[in-house]
Amino acid sequence: MQLEGKVALITGGKRIGQVVARELAARGMDLVLSYRGSKNEADQAAADVVAAGRKATAISGDVSKPDDCVAIIEHAVATFGRLDVLINMASIYRSTPLSAVTVEYWDTDLNVNLRSAFLCSQAAIPHMRRAGGGRIVNFADWLARSGRPRYPDFTPYFVAKTGVVALTEALALEVAAENILVNAIAPGPIVAPAGMSPEEIAEVAAATPVGHWGGELEIAKAVILLCETDFITGETIRVDGGRHLA
Repeated sequence: MQLEGKVALITGGKRIGQVVARELAARGMDLVLSYRGSKNEADQAAADVVAAGRKATAISGDVSKPDDCVAIIEHAVATFGRLDVLINMASIYRSTPLSAVTVEYWDTDLNVNLRSAFLCSQAAIPHMRRAGGGRIVNFADWLARSGRPRYPDFTPYFVAKTGVVALTEALALEVAAENILVNAIAPGPIVAPAGMSPEEIAEVAAATPVGHWGGELEIAKAVILLCETDFITGETIRVDGGRHLA
C-alpha cells in the first residue's frame, strides 16, 4: 500500500509511538494519536507530524472501554475523512506474584493489552472496507511470539500478549479478501524501562545476540514494512535482536 496521502491512527504510543508517528509522516501520512494519560507526549508527536508537513490530531480516550474505542475511530474519520492504518500500540507492562493477581488486576491487563486491539480493529474495519483496504498492526511481545513465558510474575501480561498473536491471525483470515492485512510486531529489548539500572541495561544488552538494545526506530521500520506490504498477513514479527535465540 502506498502511504502518501493516507491516514494512520496510533493508540497509546507514548515513547515508541512518537517515533513511529514521525516516520509515517515522513512518508506522507496524516496521523491521529490517542492517549489516556500521556497528553504531553501525544501533543509532541502531533507537533512533530505537523513539522514534517503533514496533519495531525490528538484525542483522549481509554481503549479498554468499548465506547471510547468507537469514539476514537469516529474522530479519526470525521477529521480526515478516512482511516487506512490502525496501529494498536496501547499496552501496560507490569508484574506481580501470582498470589497477588486479583480479578481486577487480571481484567485490566487483558482489557488494555488484548481487548483494546479487538475493539479498535472492529470499529476500524468498516471504514477500511469502504476505502478499499487497510492495514492493522498489533503489538505482542517477543516472549509471547516465542511461546515461552520465561519470566515469573507476568501471567496476565503473557496471556494477553499471546492472545494478541491469536487475534492477529484470526482477524487476518476474516478480512484478507477485502485487502485489509493484519499483522503484529513482537518487540524485544527496544527501550529500557524507566528505573532500570545501568547494570541491568548492560545485562540485557549482553544477553541479546546483536549486543545492544534496538531503539525506537527499529519498531518504526517494522511498522512501515507492515503498512506498505501487499502480501504479508497474519504474521507476528519479532523485533528483538535475536533475543529469542539466546
